[in-house]
Amino acid sequence: MKKTLLTVAIIGISIQLIAQEKPAKPFTQSVSGFVKNDMYKDTRETVNARDGHFLLWPAPALLDSTGHDINDIESFNILAIQSRITYKFAGPDVLGAKVSGLMEGDFFGNSNTTINSFRLRHAFAKLNWDNTEIISGQYWHPFFVTSCFPGTLSFNTGTPFNSFARNPQVRLTHKIDKISIMFAGLSQVDNTSRGIGSTAGTSYLRNAEIPEFHAQIQFETKNDSLKTAFLLGGGVGFKTIEPRVSSTNLGKVYKVEEEVGGLSAIGFTKITTEPITLKLHVRYGENIPDVTAPGGFAVKEVIDTITGECAYTPLKSMSYWGEIHTNGKNWEIGVFGGIYTNTGTKETMSDASNAVYGLATNIASMYRVSPRVIYKINKFSVGAEVEYTSALYGEKYNTNYVPANTNEINNIRLLLSTIYSF
Repeated sequence: MKKTLLTVAIIGISIQLIAQEKPAKPFTQSVSGFVKNDMYKDTRETVNARDGHFLLWPAPALLDSTGHDINDIESFNILAIQSRITYKFAGPDVLGAKVSGLMEGDFFGNSNTTINSFRLRHAFAKLNWDNTEIISGQYWHPFFVTSCFPGTLSFNTGTPFNSFARNPQVRLTHKIDKISIMFAGLSQVDNTSRGIGSTAGTSYLRNAEIPEFHAQIQFETKNDSLKTAFLLGGGVGFKTIEPRVSSTNLGKVYKVEEEVGGLSAIGFTKITTEPITLKLHVRYGENIPDVTAPGGFAVKEVIDTITGECAYTPLKSMSYWGEIHTNGKNWEIGVFGGIYTNTGTKETMSDASNAVYGLATNIASMYRVSPRVIYKINKFSVGAEVEYTSALYGEKYNTNYVPANTNEINNIRLLLSTIYSF
């Protein structure tokens, strides 16, 4: 009888202790997104993605046998492929950190042949302590600053003046009061580097055996009573690619070990007041086609005349963009402006005829102005934007890849969009 009473007492105490324990955080989830329809017209042929939807810059002149420009042709299109679905979830804490995750996709496809197909945009898990955060998965490239990016109506989001890429990565961010410091290691998947022949792919970074590295620092302060905020930041990134693993010289194939590095940096600021927001951004880039910008590398010199093995030098560029827009509840009026300049090779080429590889390496400079107006009511928006882009295509380059002549090509895009968010 005593043993029975003792057993019952122990069980009762155990149940009471369990009841007093803090219950595990439940699993939560949510689905959101939007349906967006873009209707647009261009005044000439453009360099773009997905049937013209993602506009980059006007296409160069392509003359027929009588001297007429084949690319001087107007076009229009209507597409809803930017429509998006976002799935967010969170679960019990792990190692004292709040755990959450996100998966997001749209119908942009991974290539022009897969347009209208569902594709992955973001997929990551996040561990968040009081002052430290770790993100593991696919997310924006660090040069796409989520707290300071163009709010254009166009899907290009200021590309190529603003960096645009998503990368598998591991990212660590630590906050000290109003300062946050971020370190990241990245690979590539959809937005990739270019090698010999200017073909794009992940192998060039993978064969270099080390990831792309980034470091960034931000200072941010807010005044909720005045509805103001200030952001100032900068970052630096470095990557090395292997342009090829073999060469063909005088009819023979040789294994080669070649590489080209690239050091890039950004600086940015955002000033928010109750009526307006101002954003400014600058980027120095070396060999940056992987962030959807003109650039690449050139043959510096041939270092082995038997195998044809080469040394390379990256193409440098400077980009600047700025944006100002109103913060009205129903109406947003804004204007975006950007400038891009190809500043030539980092090191002098042995000969002006040396091969150059990359994306749009013949663009000497470019600028864009795009005003917009958006009307918002509840979760529905309708907006209009005019996007004027001018590119100077160069020719007769010297040993520093500076052109002697340029030809200006312009395009005007008229864009009308409807957006319903859920």
